[in-house]
Amino acid sequence: MRYAQGGGLTAAQRVKREQLRLEAAELFASGYTDAHVAKDLRVSRMSANRWRRAWARGGSAALASKGPASLPLLDETQFARLEAALRRGPAAYGWDDQCWTLARIRRVIGRMFHRSYSLPGVWKLLRRHGWSCQVPARRACERDEDAIVVWKTEVWPAVERPRRTWMPGSASKTSAAGR
Repeated sequence: MRYAQGGGLTAAQRVKREQLRLEAAELFASGYTDAHVAKDLRVSRMSANRWRRAWARGGSAALASKGPASLPLLDETQFARLEAALRRGPAAYGWDDQCWTLARIRRVIGRMFHRSYSLPGVWKLLRRHGWSCQVPARRACERDEDAIVVWKTEVWPAVERPRRTWMPGSASKTSAAGR
């Protein structure tokens, strides 16, 4: 399930879940046990027990939705600006290597928006917007792609020894066919 911007359930899912809790409150008022409520509503017994305790303390109002679990620190336009900054690369921000780390991204967020994220918060923010963890390929900065293509297509076939086809081969190391 892809979480909504704020994490947790979407608004429609929160409403559905709240209706389920209010239905549980009616069952509690009718004298149903936690096990019966859990079975009838197809939820865990722990959830039914937690709902019963909340219902006992504050009635049906205690089972009402409290809204989204957390609100995002960056809105969509701010995240679009962050993405543009990340695409410019770490060198644009003074780091020599071409690796974005969570700590570096957190620092860029702090500089750009004056907001503070934890490292897991940065990871969740990026993952929520479709970014993934990538291990960088270790390549020299002086790498010449055209020279590599020429070497693979022209030089290597000339250097490589052709396979001996005049003698039958065997996959077994103990076979006498190759001696």
